[in-house]
Amino acid sequence: MKRIGFLSFGHWQAVPGSVVRTGADALLQTIELAVAAEEIGADGAFVRVHHFARQLASPFPLLAAIGARTNRIEIGTGVIDMRYENPLHAVEEASAADLISGGRLQLGISRGSPETALEGYKTFGYVPSDGETDADMARRHTDIFRSALAGAGVAPANPAMTGTSGLLPVEPRSPGLADRIWWGAGTRATAVWAAEQGMNLMSSTLLTEDTGVPFDQLQAEQITLFRQAWADAGWSREPRVSVSRSILPIIDDETRHYFGLRAQADAKDQVGHLDGGLARFGRSYIGEPDQIAAELANDAAVRATDTLLVTVPNQLGVDFNARLLQSIVRDVAPSLG
Repeated sequence: MKRIGFLSFGHWQAVPGSVVRTGADALLQTIELAVAAEEIGADGAFVRVHHFARQLASPFPLLAAIGARTNRIEIGTGVIDMRYENPLHAVEEASAADLISGGRLQLGISRGSPETALEGYKTFGYVPSDGETDADMARRHTDIFRSALAGAGVAPANPAMTGTSGLLPVEPRSPGLADRIWWGAGTRATAVWAAEQGMNLMSSTLLTEDTGVPFDQLQAEQITLFRQAWADAGWSREPRVSVSRSILPIIDDETRHYFGLRAQADAKDQVGHLDGGLARFGRSYIGEPDQIAAELANDAAVRATDTLLVTVPNQLGVDFNARLLQSIVRDVAPSLG
């Protein structure tokens, strides 16, 4: 069985046509969309994290609020840029959000992607050590984060206060969250690395490499390599894999107005330059629900995954996106299992 959830970037801007005009609008409407998604029968509410932009940036208060308003759906990130994170503070925040939700947090993290600010992580106070790249720093932060999340002691105890002299773990601790960490991998090699580390795989609508094959086939190869590396590492639990897709069913005049003209132009992969190299961007799925269902059934990566995250045009509002999600859950999902 596959899980289907939404992924929101949480864009907000006071421009014509947008009903998400402020940061408060973006946060509050994301909570309401999560509530609506649960009522519709979707399986997850995930948020993207970007800094120095009019998008969602601070995930844990938002996820805690969603967790308090919902009962069943998974909540998560796709993804947190670990270059910007204090690992131990992130453990406190993530554990609290997971406990509030009753253990439903699925936490996607990564080494980061191009941002609007140049080396914005330095402004946050995180500077790579000598000989270390920003990607190395992100992985170092990840190591500390995962170790502390698993309950490792990190701070010397004050004997006068505790009666011990060992190392204290970060509190609160949330059992099981350490196994619900996903790595956002943009290449086949980083997917293999994630498997070797024992993290689940989160793959988006772009890969920062190109071999000339269609996006879904390249991503399916990434997933195959991840699963093989997981098996070779000898991990005892089954890994999870998610992919993201832009899915826009044409279900009425309003959706046709917004997306009808894009159907042909966005129905093909795109190849461009990103972060100093070639990248392949996956196509969008736009059309009648039965057409989308048939096309997704032939998507090699969608067939290979257990979780499908649908990116939503959040600036069109909660009611609009709830209608899109309802069509996807009702009309498209059954053909995908």
